[in-house]
Parts: sequence; structure tokens; C-alpha cells
Amino acid sequence: MNFTKMHGIGNDYIYVNGFVERVDNPAALAVPISDRHFGVGGDGLILILPPTDGTQADVRMRMFNADGSESEMCGNGVRCVAKYTIDHGLSRAKPLRVQTGHGVLSIDYQLDARGKVASATVNMGPPILEPAQIPVTLNVPRIIDHDTTGLFHWHTHDWLAGGTGLDQRMTCVSMGNPHLVFFCADVAKVPLESVGPLLERHPLFPRRINVHFVQPHSRNELTMRTWERGSGITLACGTGASAVCVAGVLTNRSDGNVLIHLPGGDLTLEWRESDNNVYMTGPATEVFTGSWH
Repeated sequence: MNFTKMHGIGNDYIYVNGFVERVDNPAALAVPISDRHFGVGGDGLILILPPTDGTQADVRMRMFNADGSESEMCGNGVRCVAKYTIDHGLSRAKPLRVQTGHGVLSIDYQLDARGKVASATVNMGPPILEPAQIPVTLNVPRIIDHDTTGLFHWHTHDWLAGGTGLDQRMTCVSMGNPHLVFFCADVAKVPLESVGPLLERHPLFPRRINVHFVQPHSRNELTMRTWERGSGITLACGTGASAVCVAGVLTNRSDGNVLIHLPGGDLTLEWRESDNNVYMTGPATEVFTGSWH
């Protein structure tokens, strides 16, 4: 099986062209091929497939986390799907329409001097704020700056006084997959490796959840760190950055157009009042190709 390694600001996946390759059990394949010591290494496996009839999409994307679980969407991954599709001649549509587990997304893209995709802008669609649809098992209209007193029993409370400046109120947003957002004064001091898995699998979140800690710098600039559902700490999360943009606006910590710094690089996000959709812009990079036996 031939594959291509790609990343969007460090959020790396192994991509397989399902127009020519057959993968019978992608959930089982995702685990060994994603292993960074014994496999290719990546945050998961993404299949680029022919679209389902009637969707009016150009290609279809299926995404599997490093633990083999299938996710609805990946913002950085879908930009790479667009790059692969255009660069390898599967389609020349502009905008490109990609079928995902969260519907068909429209992607505009910018070409470099060689005619290759350098960056892409994804219409991520409108945020989902109803708890039952995120899903979160709280009987409230929306989870915006919601007091978590009594909800979470952290492994240790020592880090809360360790300079993080954590605001323990949470905001929950779905961008087709579930996200939990906390704001703090210093994201570098959050022990993500211990807090992330605790929150991901908390009973409040029946489908588990992606966890983000966010440090505001101004109304238009934020820094975030992520624990991704099924993959752990990652260098970037595009759907997460979209959710953070929405959370910043809803809690009046930032404006609707923001530059977000992630460990792997920067993304530009815009939540437009005109159509209620979130637009994410960032690069996509092809690293190497290989064959998996």
C-alpha cells in the first residue's frame, strides 16, 4: 500500500489515495502505521476516497485517530486532503468540495509558483452550541463560561496555583466534533499530559472530547495547546482552533477575527456574522511518500 505523509502546521497524518489503493480495515491499520517508533508515525490515518453519490463533493475524507477511533473531521487534515487532491490531479475544482463526517466542506486554496497548493481556507461551517448535539450531558441551554465547581476532580490541585492563572469556567463547542475550552494566563504551565486524558474521558462527554487551554494576548491574538481525542498532545488542531475562536467571541475575550499560535505554527480564524460560518486559513505540507508492507 502506497501512502503520503503530510502535515498542517505539525498536525501530521498518513494519507492513502483510496482512488487507487484499497484499505479493508482502516481502524486496525491506523494504530500500527501511526506508531512513531515502529510505524510511519503520525497523529492518525486519513483516506482520500471517491465521494458518495448525490453529495456533489469532489472527494471524500475518512479520518482515524492514532488509537484507531474514527473522527468526524480534522481541520488541518482537510487542508492536506485539498492539497493532495489538487497536486496529484484528482480534481481541479475551485473551490474544492470535500465530503467529511460533518458534511461537505468548501475549500478555497492558494497556489505557489510551481502550481502546488501552498495554503487553504476552509469553510468550517457554523458552530454547534446545543449541549446534546456536542454532546455534553449537562441540562443547560449553552455551555459558555460554565462553572465547573464540583464537576472535575483533577489529579492534583497543586498546578492550579502554579502560575497557570486558570479560569476554571469551561466553554463547549462542536465543529462537527466536540471541544472543551479553558482560558488561562500561561498555557505553557498547564500539565496537559495528565489533565488532558482526565478531561477527554470524563463522564460528562459521552463521545469523549478534545481539550484546549488558551492564553489570550489581545482581542486578535491567542495561544493554545491541545489534547486531541484519540491522539493525545498534538502540535495543532484546526477544528479546535475554530472552536477556540468561537469560545473567545462568546466569552468576550477576543474578536471574531484572530491569529492563533499553536505549537506547530499559526492559523488565522474568522467567525463571520454574515453567514455564521467559521473560516480557517493555514498551510498544508507534503513531507514524503512510501510503501507500507
